[in-house]
Amino acid sequence: MDWYDPDLTITEQANLLSINRTSLYYKPVQPSLEDVHMKHRIDEVYTKYPFYGSRRITVHLNKRGVEINRKAVQRHMREMGIAGISPGPNLSKHRLAHHTYPYLLRGLAITRPNQVWAIDITYIRMKQNWMYLVAVIDWYSRYVISWELDQVLEMPFVLHAMERALGQATPEIMNSDQGSHFTSPTYTDLLKERDISISMDGKGRALDNIIIERLWRNVKYEDIYLKEYSTPRAVRKGVRDYFIFYNEERPHQSLEDHSPAEIYLP
Repeated sequence: MDWYDPDLTITEQANLLSINRTSLYYKPVQPSLEDVHMKHRIDEVYTKYPFYGSRRITVHLNKRGVEINRKAVQRHMREMGIAGISPGPNLSKHRLAHHTYPYLLRGLAITRPNQVWAIDITYIRMKQNWMYLVAVIDWYSRYVISWELDQVLEMPFVLHAMERALGQATPEIMNSDQGSHFTSPTYTDLLKERDISISMDGKGRALDNIIIERLWRNVKYEDIYLKEYSTPRAVRKGVRDYFIFYNEERPHQSLEDHSPAEIYLP
């Protein structure tokens, strides 16, 4: 860091980096164990029933002895980035200024690798916190092409996953939900530059992105819920190891017991 000058004031350093000075003093507040526990319970319900909204999740929890009102469930869901009747967790309120695209997969025969990819984000729990996982999957072979983990729901980790996937191949169609990450011009322009057709799930259609919903259930039931990771480092290693297993070893009934890699890779 040859540019660093120890004599610069905090204000001068902030100005050079084009950031708000107050952000340099900010220390993130750790969530309470009660909040973490409640988010984990909501995650379990939502993973099993992705078409449940806040009202149904509230009823489901209350019937099982978990006392919580709908307003609190809505707050947790916002912080988790999930919304009912939407296959992904990707932010229930997309920006109205951002253009959405039609769903292109209805009635489409998907017969080969790289014909259709899907992308989505999900909530990944830890013992005392959580992370977010984004993945790109090939629809035909179920092969996970790329993935990223982050502790915040910001745009960069989505772009990094997409750029890494495009470094390996180019799909004809890219499918997602209508969340704010996927309607952002930063994301859609990346696809348009490659002449990729953009497809987005229909509003209120929980099964339009069913392939990646099944992936999330596999990841959570076969790894995350079993391991109860404590640190981001442990989550990254665990998810990396699981996706290697998922791609290369795990047989899929829909693939006649082949692994995704056997179908996707030449």
